[in-house]
Amino acid sequence: MNKRNVGKVALGAAVGAGLGVLLAPKKGSETREDLKNKIKDLTNKVKNIDKEDVKKEFDKKIKKLEKEITDLDKEKVLKIAKEKASAIRDKADELVDLAAEKGNEVLEKTANDVRKKAIDVTKEVLKKLEETEK
Repeated sequence: MNKRNVGKVALGAAVGAGLGVLLAPKKGSETREDLKNKIKDLTNKVKNIDKEDVKKEFDKKIKKLEKEITDLDKEKVLKIAKEKASAIRDKADELVDLAAEKGNEVLEKTANDVRKKAIDVTKEVLKKLEETEK
């Protein structure tokens, strides 16, 4: 068990012990004394946590976060945006096909308008992404 988990376990044990002491059928002075002892135990355990281990854990988490941010580069974003634009275009085409199949001109015209707007929006987004990539 690493030091971080030891600290969590110690805290959980202290809280549990504190509640147990407070709820136990003892005299008040005994209960307070037990609670003081548990707090001393917790304090000693916290003092024994290795600061270097905590630092290493933070460093490891920070490096993972930096890697994720680096992976989210513009090329990947642009690639994903192009894939999404293609999927949107396909879905819009399916909507127009369905409207045409049902034979309702008003519905088909509206579906075509939606398709055109979806394509325009995706083109605009891709254009902005490509400009920022340069």
